[in-house]
Amino acid sequence: MENQQVWLLPLEATDFADLYAAASDPKVWEQHPNKDRWKPEAFGTYFEGAMAQKALKIVDKATNSILGSTRFYDYDAQDDSILIGYTFYATRYWGKGFNLGVKALMLDYVFQFVSRVYFHIGADNMRSQIAIGRLGAEKIAEEEIAYFGEAPKLNFVYRLEKKAWLNR
Repeated sequence: MENQQVWLLPLEATDFADLYAAASDPKVWEQHPNKDRWKPEAFGTYFEGAMAQKALKIVDKATNSILGSTRFYDYDAQDDSILIGYTFYATRYWGKGFNLGVKALMLDYVFQFVSRVYFHIGADNMRSQIAIGRLGAEKIAEEEIAYFGEAPKLNFVYRLEKKAWLNR
């Protein structure tokens, strides 16, 4: 997948150092339920989960550098849904439209196959709550969510229906 700013490509084991460079700033994780992901050992768990769930690296077309990561996960055929999450960006990319562009790419793609998308957003992550609201997603629940290899933390569950996305 690609737009004018980025490529979304399969994350590879050889991407660890470049992805960690984007993730190593504590500010990236200050509102996230796992505030220690900037530390190498915590990021290692994140990366292990990313590889297991076939995550995508987000590559800046202008510099050909990895600026973050995201993934689709937990497809549910019965609910006709999937989750998008574990998304982060290096701070130098904040406020420049990258998140909206990446999410639009992902949503346009996945809504060819499912009717709804869910997002888990940390209860204290105001930045992501605002961003997800801008996409038209609605908060539908609060749950304790255990991210890959991590202890459960309070998250808000947001839902975006295909019809709402197409009618935006």
